Amino acid sequence: MSTLSQRKPSAPNGKTDESKDAALHQYQETEGHFSMVRNFRLADLVTIMNGVCGSFSVFSSARYLLTNDEDYLWQALALPLAGLLFDFFDGKVARWRKESSMLGQELDSLADLISFGVAPMMLAFTLGMRTYLDTVALTGFICCGLARLARFNATVALVPKDATGKSQYFEGLPIPSSLGFVGILSYWTKMGWIEGKEGIPWGVVTLWGKPGGSGEVHVVCFLLVAWAAAMVSKTLRIPKI
Repeated sequence: MSTLSQRKPSAPNGKTDESKDAALHQYQETEGHFSMVRNFRLADLVTIMNGVCGSFSVFSSARYLLTNDEDYLWQALALPLAGLLFDFFDGKVARWRKESSMLGQELDSLADLISFGVAPMMLAFTLGMRTYLDTVALTGFICCGLARLARFNATVALVPKDATGKSQYFEGLPIPSSLGFVGILSYWTKMGWIEGKEGIPWGVVTLWGKPGGSGEVHVVCFLLVAWAAAMVSKTLRIPKI
């Protein structure tokens, strides 16, 4: 994955301009309708499975909203964790096969955004965070995750490396940390603290207007705002273990 599996270039001089041009030519010199598929490496297919897990999580959340069948809800909660496993193993596979690709580097971040950005926020909406300001906070979290992944792609070569070439720390909170929030949502689901049962813990506050209006927001959204701010922080450095 973009933040954990180290599939990105590890140093500013890790690729010369000539090698980058050679890497790009592999996409230009193939012909045919499915030529892009032939450019996939095994690690890229593992990365795509991360995106598959995130997408199925979103659809499972939607099915729960349609049917109120909690089996779909538990599927939606479990699938981001399955995505994390694929996210971990894509880097392992790339190192085992001793191959990487520019396509794989971008797939990493796109899959992470689905599994650890969109899917968890869809779960939050599904479980009851549905006011206007709630959706603003959820959208802000996704966008901060998007910005964090884009910055990682652009600046990973500037982060100090250890003797093995791995970055010594993360700048900002990695987006897979959102699985911690999914864990919280799983506990709330088990306890019945969701919409249609006992409701989201800590309730709502009204920032303006009348209760029930557009100025109402769930208190837990302030946690998400702080979480999103930590992802795009330039000064927060998370040591790698």
